[in-house]
Amino acid sequence: MITCIIQARMGSIRLPGKTMERITKDKRVIDFVVEQLKFSKIIEKIIVAIPDSIEDDVTYNHLLSKKIQTYRGSLKNVLDRYYQCAKNASSSVIVRVTADCPLIDPEIVDKVITKFIKNKFDYVSNTHPRTFPYGTETEVFSFNALEKAWNETSNDFDREHVTPYFYKNPNKFSIGNVIQEKNQSNYRWTIDYNEDLELVKYIANNIIKKPILTSDIINLIIKNPNLLKINESHN
Repeated sequence: MITCIIQARMGSIRLPGKTMERITKDKRVIDFVVEQLKFSKIIEKIIVAIPDSIEDDVTYNHLLSKKIQTYRGSLKNVLDRYYQCAKNASSSVIVRVTADCPLIDPEIVDKVITKFIKNKFDYVSNTHPRTFPYGTETEVFSFNALEKAWNETSNDFDREHVTPYFYKNPNKFSIGNVIQEKNQSNYRWTIDYNEDLELVKYIANNIIKKPILTSDIINLIIKNPNLLKINESHN
């Protein structure tokens, strides 16, 4: 089972509550993440993994109302949240996406998954080194690799950020990376700050097609170069 587990929480330090921020009239950040990923041709199941804290009840109730599968686990030990979620779902392959990425590109996601499957890697991403825009981060790893990390690392940073144990230990894991010829890492539509949210709102309300692809966004920016100024202080 190839399962995409979306990591989400309300308690962001830089932009609290961003998971439930409204992007369009009828969709919030988490809705966009799920909707974009539904266009993947390879992912078989989508689960949103949220903390079991009271402040995340609002997200849980929202996802429940949308009939989106949810798993609740540790707030700070996100590695454990992923491991328990994947184990519960009988997942053999896990695709990790975070709720900061409402404009995640399903075609890029599928490229990363395809490289993982064809080459029998333990872990593949599109960020080491990065040639794709911020907001398209995709990581794919096997359940066996996840279980190994879960068993072996007691480091707080590793357990909070899920995947560092993989790329910090290339001697223990077979690691791959997806790169593209044209480096687009100067673009940013991840949501960490209010200015990022403002940019994403503009993009989502001015590209009327589904899914919204990276090429669509870059074409919009080429026509409206001032858009880059909205969140340029965070690039």
